[in-house]
Amino acid sequence: MSTRAQVRFATREEGVTFSEHPEKIHAQFYVHSDGYPEFLGVEIANSLLDSTKVDSWEIEYLDTKHGDLNYIYYIWQSPSKTTWISIFKTSWTDEKDECIFVGEPQKLLEKYDG
Repeated sequence: MSTRAQVRFATREEGVTFSEHPEKIHAQFYVHSDGYPEFLGVEIANSLLDSTKVDSWEIEYLDTKHGDLNYIYYIWQSPSKTTWISIFKTSWTDEKDECIFVGEPQKLLEKYDG
């Protein structure tokens, strides 16, 4: 069984918390397998820190929704501000998605690259 994920890019804005899904995103990618934080999260953090190449992402339309996602990642960026990452474990029921990580790339590596 594949661990599916979406990676979304959002702009850091005043009043928008990293621990909730933002209303606005400006890019979205689908990852069919290995979407768990110990792989995809580490891959994202390494790419941000040392420009490591990321493979197997599919560009999606911004309004594409999947019913079988395991994780949703947000990469929060803005000029002159540090980049942050949020990870949500998705619920396939009507329950709210759980935010399981919020922090800078180095903190993600400390938590998941063990």
